[in-house]
Amino acid sequence: MKKSLIAGLTTAAALALTGTAHAQDTKVTIGISGWTGFAPLTLALQAGLFKKQGLDVTIKKIPQATRHLAIASGDIQCAATTVETWVVWNANGVATTQIFQLDKSYGADGMVVKPGINSIKDLKGKTVAADAPGTAPYFGLAWMLAKNGLSIKDVKVVNLSPQAAANAMIAGTDGIDAAMTYEPYLGAVRAKPEAGKIIATTLDYPMVMDTFGCTPKFLADNAKAAQGLTNAYFEALDMIKADPKKSFEIMGADVKQTGEAFEKSQAYLRWQDKAANQKFFAGEHAAFSKEAADLLLAAGIIRQIPDLSKLADARFVK
Repeated sequence: MKKSLIAGLTTAAALALTGTAHAQDTKVTIGISGWTGFAPLTLALQAGLFKKQGLDVTIKKIPQATRHLAIASGDIQCAATTVETWVVWNANGVATTQIFQLDKSYGADGMVVKPGINSIKDLKGKTVAADAPGTAPYFGLAWMLAKNGLSIKDVKVVNLSPQAAANAMIAGTDGIDAAMTYEPYLGAVRAKPEAGKIIATTLDYPMVMDTFGCTPKFLADNAKAAQGLTNAYFEALDMIKADPKKSFEIMGADVKQTGEAFEKSQAYLRWQDKAANQKFFAGEHAAFSKEAADLLLAAGIIRQIPDLSKLADARFVK
């Protein structure tokens, strides 16, 4: 099975390169970050899986804090981000619809604290490094605080990207007591326990899950392409199962990791296949979006809750 799958991918890629197949591929630009969970999209591009579906895909690395601006400007048509971030984008007037789930974090996102801090409740009055409001790390901080009887108002937040936040902890930066980060940067902290301890992850607070979505206009005009994007993602998961070593090398190279290092990072998350997607959109997505929206409103991240019924279109995973 492995040989036939890889051979098929090679043939598809070769045909695309010679221009003999899909001469008028649908162009689509996708915005992502270096988050480990998004890597199968990179694999789908590198292995010719998007081409196989008749798509001319460009992937752009855009920070989560500004990814919605790229959508609003028309620079990208689709993106990958966390479920609650779609709530924020839609609440701020950037209409987007999720079409398939990418991954769930199982310890890949977490809070790192300096020695002497033994619980999340100890953070009251402390300084925490986290990405900007509207991002997964900021939401994760708000979620963890809320589950422990605190709020964003009980801490001082210094806005640092996930990588910069991890680096600040490793460097022992004065004035920063804790940080929110994720893989592969969380792995760098795991490797240096003297820099601080990981006090909580998504194993303790399962609230980080990523989905892929596009603008309503793109979906209305390109339903076949949307199906192709979904199919290519599931095929990338099949490729990972068929040839994990090669897949990890391709995905790792995109974030400057060896295949072995990437394999360790991905162990803290679960990519979601078609069956998992169908289960997720059957009820879990709507329930989580409602709870997340309520927290986002209470934290002042959004001023109003958007129409949650328009946040997802599950027809492509059926």
